[in-house]
Amino acid sequence: MSNFVKQPADDICVATIRALAADVVGKANSGHPGAPMGMAPVAHVLFSRFFNANPKSSKWYNRDRFVLSNGHACALQYILLHLLGYKLSMDDLKQFRQIDSLTPGHPEAGHTDGIEVTTGPLGQGFANGVGLGIAQAHMAAVYNKDGFDLINNYTYVFTGDGCLMEGVASEAASLAGHLQLGNLIYFYDDNHISIDGDTAVAFTENVEQRFLSYGWQVLHVNDGDHDLEGIYNAVVEAQKEKSKPTLIRLRTTIGYGSKQQGTHGVHGAPLKADDIQALKTKFGLPADQSFYVPEETYKVYGETAARGAALEKKWEALLASYGQKYPTEYAELTRRIAGKLPDGWEKSLPTYTAKDAAQASRKLSEIVLSAVVPILPELMGGSADLTGSNLTRTKTMVDFQPENTGLGNYKGTYLRFGVREHGMGAIANGMHAYGGIIPFVATFMNFVSYAAGAVRLSALSKHQVIWVATHDSIGLGEDGPTHQPIETAAHFRAMPNIDFWRPADGNETSASYYVALTRKETPSILSLSRQNLPNLEASTIEKASKGGYVVHEVQHEDLTIVSSGSEVSIALEAAVQLNSEGVKTRVVSLPCWSVFDAQSAEYRLSVLRSGAPILSVEALATLGWQKYSHEQFGLFGWGASGPYKKVYEKFGLTGSNIASVGKKVVSFYKQKGGEVISPLVKAF
Repeated sequence: MSNFVKQPADDICVATIRALAADVVGKANSGHPGAPMGMAPVAHVLFSRFFNANPKSSKWYNRDRFVLSNGHACALQYILLHLLGYKLSMDDLKQFRQIDSLTPGHPEAGHTDGIEVTTGPLGQGFANGVGLGIAQAHMAAVYNKDGFDLINNYTYVFTGDGCLMEGVASEAASLAGHLQLGNLIYFYDDNHISIDGDTAVAFTENVEQRFLSYGWQVLHVNDGDHDLEGIYNAVVEAQKEKSKPTLIRLRTTIGYGSKQQGTHGVHGAPLKADDIQALKTKFGLPADQSFYVPEETYKVYGETAARGAALEKKWEALLASYGQKYPTEYAELTRRIAGKLPDGWEKSLPTYTAKDAAQASRKLSEIVLSAVVPILPELMGGSADLTGSNLTRTKTMVDFQPENTGLGNYKGTYLRFGVREHGMGAIANGMHAYGGIIPFVATFMNFVSYAAGAVRLSALSKHQVIWVATHDSIGLGEDGPTHQPIETAAHFRAMPNIDFWRPADGNETSASYYVALTRKETPSILSLSRQNLPNLEASTIEKASKGGYVVHEVQHEDLTIVSSGSEVSIALEAAVQLNSEGVKTRVVSLPCWSVFDAQSAEYRLSVLRSGAPILSVEALATLGWQKYSHEQFGLFGWGASGPYKKVYEKFGLTGSNIASVGKKVVSFYKQKGGEVISPLVKAF
């Protein structure tokens, strides 16, 4: 028997949301009114009956999470935030899609209070939700005790046909089903409309059967336009299922109430003024008033907010009692929620001297992980089916798996993502958004490109995700051009707010982890070699943590060679030869451009100084090196298959050839005459 009780204000609340959606998009003269109008009933039922959050304390840890995967319905999320009493005024709603407003064209985490993740590119939010679910399941398994159900929130996601067409959603949905994440409840807005028109033109699969095959529970509400009780009952049923994620298929009418309802004409364009007036009249709202909210609506959502505040207060008391009984776990949990690393953790980072054996930087990465994982329980991650190549699973790690599989348990911190690079990246964003977790993910460097959409949103959203990207250049050898990244570094180096590291030895690898773990609002890509790299005489964690430093110094130089990763040792070989022939040559290692760029101008100009030409050397495309060098040597096409030393020889990446190139550079600039100014010296 249903416990649903229809309230007098339900209809007016739904009407308010629909009318506000039309007004918000109409005022901006840009946006998508259709989906918010169609999903108004489910939004109202979810937030008035089920959703647990405190708008006055938007980061309360045990709040329910809400993700609007369908970025086309962003106006709906802003409307709900306003009605619930988050820091979003009516004036903010009127500034929808305007420059520097709190209501940008798609929801952005960290920009608008109450937004959990940045969505817009379809499917990303779907996968973010899976990451939020993984994080909740893990934190609950680690910290909940008998009588202390501290972490028990749900993640609710609104998704649509566009999201479900995207491959990233399929990857995430498949993994969520395997992981038996019963804390996930997704609402599928089945309105049969996409931008091109009726979904019949491109999307005729049986979505329900697909999700059943993934291991999800699938429920139905056939009249999502009116059946509030059906929506309520579906959520209740979804909450009962503890070992499967749930997809609730809602049959809705896009743009419900407008003259264009049910058509793609209401999908991505504002309603005309007469249509908005007619819609308001139909729903019993003043046709001549824009952005009108009846007091009954504010009252209903005010009660929801008050319920959330009371729940947080009760939770805080429970947490305090937990601290009395479990002081060690309490201290660790609260430290993780606050985003603080344990005191002195960095002392565990391995250090090296030039006498230590040469090792691949992927192996050096494994050594770092083995040292820090026992100290940093918040470090949780895995590989896209390349664990044995990425070297990311340390001996102390347990797999994150449902216990009934016999493969691990939810306390485990190692994730088997399967061959799902894009889903992996987007899931990691959700894990970080949950709080208390620093996610790391791994694949070959070339296949980070598969996940570029998720990486971009990591950077935009300030998600501290660490990519362990091995097989970083033509140095991977025999696998050839399909696997050898040439242009990938240039792509990610050009991306704002991301640190792309290419360490040259053990100390630089430790430095890359140090910076990646301390830069709380910046994702990192650690581009690591397959081949062994010698440890450098001049490297230290401190020096490398500046992103660039001098590894071989001479005064009154004729040439500076700047490089990164496996080519630094080649540059040093060239410098030895050049110096022996009377060409004074210094060498700079530049493992991370963005971190180097953040140093003082004085420091940067001391590393890449004026007075002599600077030659960059890297086994990748040269694009971008013009910022740091006068001349560039690298790859101008694809790589090649073969033993890595032979491949390096083919492309002239040897000490003797770089020495020859260096002589030509010195000769050229001497013939030009005049002072050679550092490329770092700019007009602005």
